[in-house]
Amino acid sequence: MKEYRPVEISSGAFNFCKYGIASLLWLSIIVQSKLLVIIVFAILVLSVLLKVRSAPLVLLYTFTADKFIKSKRIILDERAVRFAHIVGAVFSGVAIVFLYFINPLAGWIMTGLLALLKTSGAMGYCGAMKLYSCLNNPNGQCCRVGKRVKKYQSN
Repeated sequence: MKEYRPVEISSGAFNFCKYGIASLLWLSIIVQSKLLVIIVFAILVLSVLLKVRSAPLVLLYTFTADKFIKSKRIILDERAVRFAHIVGAVFSGVAIVFLYFINPLAGWIMTGLLALLKTSGAMGYCGAMKLYSCLNNPNGQCCRVGKRVKKYQSN
């Protein structure tokens, strides 16, 4: 079991980050903007490097909207959030490689898959954070996918 690293941030900032990334991905597909996929990749890579408390979208919300609309504080597992950012960065990085160098259609399909995964996670369904929690914590919340992976992990 991995050590739980609690970090406290504003729920508004966390939601802004989750829904912001998902929205940027859907918008990139709708307007066929490769630049938006690159922006998502950059945000996610910076989020991995800076960790959740200093993630770009969290800071943007904290220094703007949170000054006017205070939201409650929530405690997250820093490692689970980092895992989610790594998964998103890898997916968006692979999508960019496909978009520019291999097969644009496959790149847009990959972007669509990432948009679905990020939307699912943002809405509280099976996202990378829940998967991380399920696999690394005996009492972690498991979604269907997490339960299947955990079953194969123990074999």
